[in-house]
Amino acid sequence: MAPPAPRTGDAVFANVERVNAELFTLTYGAIVRQLLTDLEEVEEVNKQLDQISIFRGYNIGIRLIDEFLTKSNISRCVDFKETAEVIAKAGFKMFLGVTASVTNWDADGTSCSLVLEDNPLVDFVELPDTCQGLYYCNILSGVIRGALEMACISPEPNFWCTHQGMCLVRLATHPR
Repeated sequence: MAPPAPRTGDAVFANVERVNAELFTLTYGAIVRQLLTDLEEVEEVNKQLDQISIFRGYNIGIRLIDEFLTKSNISRCVDFKETAEVIAKAGFKMFLGVTASVTNWDADGTSCSLVLEDNPLVDFVELPDTCQGLYYCNILSGVIRGALEMACISPEPNFWCTHQGMCLVRLATHPR
């Protein structure tokens, strides 16, 4: 008997039980707002968001990869390029309801950019000019790192987000 065909991000998204995305978005926004109130300096807030990404985001990624592999029926990816496409098209769709594009590959296929043009984490966010340089969605890099490390890939994600909400995760991998 043939193994089940992999399900697309749309198919999994349609059938998966979800928590209201707005609840997550607003809760995360409240955490960032409180950090801005408590710490006042954007650089200090970025340090705290980096810690949240390293610990909380990483742990979220560890749990999400199990759920993703269980519910998507996606088989093992043959290379990092395929892995990046699965993250962009199926992973983001399953958990955030949006897809990302994969661009800017380096010559040896070990580094690329994941571009989220429609980022649900910033749906209700309006940052004042004093918050320029805030890495608001840095938690995404921790989630990606945690998930990929559980799949035996050593990633090095770097995160950027524009003030319009478009996010870019520069993803590089190193052999284990």
